[in-house]
Amino acid sequence: MSQTASPASAPRRRRRPLRIAAAFLVLLGVAAYVVTQYVTGGPHSQQCKVVAKNPGDDKASYELSPEQAANAATISAVGTTRGMPERAVTIALATSLQESALRNLDHGDRDSLGLFQQRPSKGWGTAAQIVDPVYSSGQFYDHLAEIPGYSRLPLTVAAQRVQRSGFPQAYAKHEPDATLLAAAFTGRAAAVLTCPAPAPAVAGDPKKVRAALVSNFGRKVLPQPDPSQAPASEEVGGPAGPEVSVPVDALPPAEGGRRGWELAQWAVAQAAELHISEVGYAGRVWSAAKADQGWRRADDGSSKAKAKAEEASNDVRIRIAQ
Repeated sequence: MSQTASPASAPRRRRRPLRIAAAFLVLLGVAAYVVTQYVTGGPHSQQCKVVAKNPGDDKASYELSPEQAANAATISAVGTTRGMPERAVTIALATSLQESALRNLDHGDRDSLGLFQQRPSKGWGTAAQIVDPVYSSGQFYDHLAEIPGYSRLPLTVAAQRVQRSGFPQAYAKHEPDATLLAAAFTGRAAAVLTCPAPAPAVAGDPKKVRAALVSNFGRKVLPQPDPSQAPASEEVGGPAGPEVSVPVDALPPAEGGRRGWELAQWAVAQAAELHISEVGYAGRVWSAAKADQGWRRADDGSSKAKAKAEEASNDVRIRIAQ
């Protein structure tokens, strides 16, 4: 005996697909939010920040996670160490912003990996090499340098000739942010990068700081042991201790100042990874204890003798958490 659906049950059945569709849309929204927070670090996560100081550009700024800042600093350091101009660094940063959001990814489209989503199957290197930020950055600059007149090309054209992407216009939208980051990490813009304090109560290792400096900038970044003096230090850059000093006074004043700020802001960007507690240069100090205040004058809360020593020093001082 068949039963006829009541008038009340039919609308309920019709509403069920609508509820399922609504629930599916909510799940999609949650998934999109999670992906966004993963890429950006989330709205409540502590962020590094670069603020422009150029006239007429007072409001330009860019926020990025400590991981992204460390990768951006490495990309820049590899470029300048190879003698590449700031324009090349800008192109590299814009490319990495598009390809990986400045994250060293262990996955991607097909076999793409790393900061620039380079593919082992296309001759960029082994998988292990490509996920090394220093290696992958070097590979990008090597290919960029082979493009005649790359510095005069539109950024998206230069990047595309290296990457051969399926979305050749995608790089252009990152140029303003990449330009801001390049000015900071090449040292042209002084005291514009601040980062949150690294994890408390975690001691750093001076050897790891020296090793990172050499990896990013080459062995000449640190003073070499004098073989005529005994006993010679076993470590490049001096004996172990809570502070690493990087001299820049051998360069002409203009180049020395830029190089100094390049190194100083590199160190701030690496603070979370290397547990750096303080960076000092040119009479200015960034410290983990007062990270929210950014770069302060050395005489702010310091003794007069210490402030005077900071002003006179041409070294970049990197103090490691103990």
